[in-house]
Amino acid sequence: MKKIIPSLFIILLLTFSCNEKVKNELPSVNYLESGSIEVLDDELRSLLNPENGLEILAEGHHWTEGPLWIEEQKMLLYNDIPRNSVFSWNDSLGVQLYLSPSGFSGENFAGSEPGANGLLLDPEGNLILCQHGNRQLAKMDSPLTDPKATFVPLVQLFDGKRLNSPNDAVYDSKGNLYFTDHPYGLPKQMQDSSKALEFQGVYMLEKEGELHILDAALSRPNGIAFSPDEKVLYVANSDPDHAIWMAYDMDDDGGILSKHLFFDVTELTSKEKGLPDGLKINKDGYIFATGPGGVFVFNPTGKHIGQIRTGQATSNVAFDAEEQTLFITADSYVLRLKLQ
Repeated sequence: MKKIIPSLFIILLLTFSCNEKVKNELPSVNYLESGSIEVLDDELRSLLNPENGLEILAEGHHWTEGPLWIEEQKMLLYNDIPRNSVFSWNDSLGVQLYLSPSGFSGENFAGSEPGANGLLLDPEGNLILCQHGNRQLAKMDSPLTDPKATFVPLVQLFDGKRLNSPNDAVYDSKGNLYFTDHPYGLPKQMQDSSKALEFQGVYMLEKEGELHILDAALSRPNGIAFSPDEKVLYVANSDPDHAIWMAYDMDDDGGILSKHLFFDVTELTSKEKGLPDGLKINKDGYIFATGPGGVFVFNPTGKHIGQIRTGQATSNVAFDAEEQTLFITADSYVLRLKLQ
């Protein structure tokens, strides 16, 4: 017994020390204190647990935008527009600078939003950037695993005139590129002397390279996304005096058959932070659209079934490959919400 007792004591001591070491090495999880989930219809519970918190993945940025999940690298990319940079995040390395400059390749930008906004992958897996400062859609001319700030322009002009500052974009299954073009990237926005176009447009760039204007009537076209069957194109309008989402019925050639108002939140813009901005649609047709107060959730029939409240001006969202996680860019934060 005299020999066994010290041995047991040592084993227990080592076990306790190891458990304490593991416990101390576990990463801490911080949640956004202002975050909450509002259930307007029980259908929302099939998408997410309203008790889940909004986990903070990154904070301290100037203005985050354009989240994009890269499945092969298990990595999230996102923009900090004022800092003219793309950042990456993953579970093992956290936040790292990924690409700089991202949206303006010159010097001494006079405005406040020089960087890239929307990010997406083309059908070949190249990174496409909506570049504010360069006033173009461009492809990063290097692989995702070796990012370099060299870009191949995809579109810069419409009818011989410079675009304003492309904001967000989406590809259809045929390889056509749809994008919005608002004035926020111009140093003086609507009053900027370099603004060449009299309107803010929703465009379609054909796979073969021809550019078409689909709608020139929206005052501030912003986020853009397709329904799963590509029969409806949704576009956000980030104008506080006309804060809406539009729905466009599409023909088989990618043109517009008709358009109608999808949802109007103008009355909320004086009460809540944020405007209609980025949006994504999951494989089942549920729409996650940033707007006043956070992220609006609509079912496939257009019913507003709930809201992810961030308490921040919220710019955009992205899913992971399995659609089990929603990433949210909100003011200075990057957030993560576990879905069902």
